[in-house]
Amino acid sequence: MTPEQTNAAEKMTSVKAACDKAIAGPKKDRAVKHYQAAEKAHAAKNHVETNKELDAAKKALS
Repeated sequence: MTPEQTNAAEKMTSVKAACDKAIAGPKKDRAVKHYQAAEKAHAAKNHVETNKELDAAKKALS
C-alpha cells in the first residue's frame, strides 16, 4: 500500500467509529453521507476525494 492508501484506510476507520458512536440526528446523517461518499472514492482509488469526504464527515460531527 502507498502512504496515501494507508492514511486513508486509517482515517476511514477512525471516521467510521466516530459515525457509529454519534447520537442520531442531522449531524450524524450528514456525516454518514460523507462517509459513504468517501467509501466510493476510496474504492475508485481517488485519494484526494476520499480525504475530502472524510474531512467533511468529521466536520459534520463537530
